[in-house]
Amino acid sequence: MPYDPEKHHRQSIRMKGYDYSKAGLYFITICVNDKECLFGEIKEGTMILNEFGIIAQDEWFKSAEIRSEITMDCFIVMPNHIHGIVIIDRRGDRPVVHTDTGDPSGKGDRPVDPTVPTGPKPKSLGAFVAGYKSSVTKKINMMRKMPGVKVWQRNYHDHIIRNQEAYQRISAYIINNPSKWKDDTFYG
Repeated sequence: MPYDPEKHHRQSIRMKGYDYSKAGLYFITICVNDKECLFGEIKEGTMILNEFGIIAQDEWFKSAEIRSEITMDCFIVMPNHIHGIVIIDRRGDRPVVHTDTGDPSGKGDRPVDPTVPTGPKPKSLGAFVAGYKSSVTKKINMMRKMPGVKVWQRNYHDHIIRNQEAYQRISAYIINNPSKWKDDTFYG
């Protein structure tokens, strides 16, 4: 179906006006399409990765190897989603948690109008997520011999980590996520 601005009101869920390529810590969640438990299962509070979960985990860490502007922090593959902290470092030093409110130009991380061909801003959180999702999808679909099948839900959730307290809380959430699986929003 072609894009019709009268019917399709795709709006970015990113913070309006924030430059997602600036140095900082970002907590992201990326969900599997239809919340399918594609990556493995939780047994006795421990995530047991299957072959697709191993791909999701390996590609996460490979992303940091090929992108000099990012470092990975806490990360977990869950049965139907992933959680991780991505550090964008544009200066060559580990960034300090900041409280800047964003770029006054109003330019977001990705275009709202799907006819804009540029995609996410290079070296931004959106560019990282797009590359990660693409590489995982390609490898999983090659393995299961199903080219073109959707692996991920559209978009992703993000939270800008602004202080040490938030970092500690989010890190603990990621680390403890498998043990609290039955209480998880994405439990399926």
